[in-house]
This record gives sequence, C-alpha cells and structure tokens, in this order.
Amino acid sequence: MNQTLNAEELLATDRCDRCGAQAYVRVHLNSGGELMFCAHHGHEYDSALRQVAADIHDESQRLNNDAPAAE
Repeated sequence: MNQTLNAEELLATDRCDRCGAQAYVRVHLNSGGELMFCAHHGHEYDSALRQVAADIHDESQRLNNDAPAAE
C-alpha cells in the first residue's frame, strides 16, 4: 500500500470498520468518504481498495516497531 507522508497519524482510538480492532490503515475514497482498517483487513482488501481510493495511509509497519522485545 502507498503511505502518505503528511497524513495525520492514526491513534489507538481509531478502529477498524470491519472488525473493531485498532486501525492501522486509513483510506480516503474517490467518492469523498473515509474507511479505516486493521492491518489484517487493510491488506486483505488491498486490491479492491486501490480501485476506489484517492489516498491510502498505511501504518501497519508500526506493528513490528510497537512490539516489546523478546527476552
């Protein structure tokens, strides 16, 4: 997915429109609406979203950076 550099960062309170998990993907639609998805659903629907998206902001790489280090 394309990542927008100047988009507003997603917060822990932003939720996936599909399952309610924390959102890591924000999609601005060509029609003017907005959808948010968790990393799983954002990647699952990637090809369909690209067909209708004006912009896709993907922060799913944060999942690897936010995880605590294994001991």
